[in-house]
Amino acid sequence: MRTNLLALPLPALTEWFAARGDKAFRARQVFAWIHQRGVDDFDAMTDLAKSLRDRLKDEAEVRAPAILSEHRSADGTVKWLFDVGVGNGVETVFIPEDDRGTLCVSSQVGCALDCGFCSTGRQGFNRDLGVAEIVGQLWVANRRLEAMAREGLAYRLEAASVGATPKPVTNVVMMGMGEPLNNFDNVVDAMAVMLDDNAYGLSRRRVTLSTSGVAPLIRKLGDRLPVALALSLHAPDDALRSELMPINRTYPIAEVLAACRDYLAVAPRDFITIEYVLLAGVNDSPAQARALAELLKALPSKVNLIPFNPFPDSGFAKPSVASVAAFRDVLVKAGFVTTVRKTRGDDIDAACGQLAGQVVNRMKPRVVRIGASA
Repeated sequence: MRTNLLALPLPALTEWFAARGDKAFRARQVFAWIHQRGVDDFDAMTDLAKSLRDRLKDEAEVRAPAILSEHRSADGTVKWLFDVGVGNGVETVFIPEDDRGTLCVSSQVGCALDCGFCSTGRQGFNRDLGVAEIVGQLWVANRRLEAMAREGLAYRLEAASVGATPKPVTNVVMMGMGEPLNNFDNVVDAMAVMLDDNAYGLSRRRVTLSTSGVAPLIRKLGDRLPVALALSLHAPDDALRSELMPINRTYPIAEVLAACRDYLAVAPRDFITIEYVLLAGVNDSPAQARALAELLKALPSKVNLIPFNPFPDSGFAKPSVASVAAFRDVLVKAGFVTTVRKTRGDDIDAACGQLAGQVVNRMKPRVVRIGASA
């Protein structure tokens, strides 16, 4: 079986070449061809000897997940459904903005956490994605967006860091399908490729991992590869959060916030982003905003409010503009930098919480409703 080089961070690729008697600089050359230039044809790697190119064709490949579908929103957002085998598909979303191009990357086929307001969780869980499948989403997105730019679509090319090759994707958020910390090693290796100056050259501030709050693995990430961190909180107290997010029964709010405070010692930013989906009549009252402000007063944080994006049979409703504004105003008055996320891509079901893909569920279905017993 040929080795998929998309699965190897540079140290592993260097070892792979060394085991075949090749020098380290050959690994850097091939790594740059694959990731900086988006090349999957070894014959096109023109600064390699023909003998090496022939050997690579026999022993290796560059294989990213195949695109099953591509949808473009009226606002410029692009959503891809990638084939990850055996009837499974994962979704990836590109969000263009004036000063950046953000790619929302999936880490698992489905999600085992069963958060009630998330479409992904409703489909259950199949498996973790491999490194090549995670990095491959970025690799394919850059190639497709560059092709769109050549077709005249307005996707800007910008270098993510000094010396990096200009690419449409300047920021990555591990915020697609799945809980990235539950696929820890593969996600860390994939992010290492994204950060490598021989590959995409993204800074740690431009790669964000969003977690539902796996407290021990937040600390482990700080030890291994600290990037920008976002915490999906969604409630100001344990009782409500446990109903919305069953993971809170294992890692309650105090334990998760303590892990976040520890993480700040090594984080590339001096704050944690708090993601808070506003659900009409559930967690969007001014009293709950005051409780959230009190909860976060000891954690340097920026709050990102996300009005719920409906999906079929969710059981939740989108809050009114007035209630969103009132919730925000309480937090701002309490001294928090607070933003309201603009809904992007909802016409193609690409908005936050709407990613579903195709998941052959290996778990017994379980849906937690507000008011239901554990």
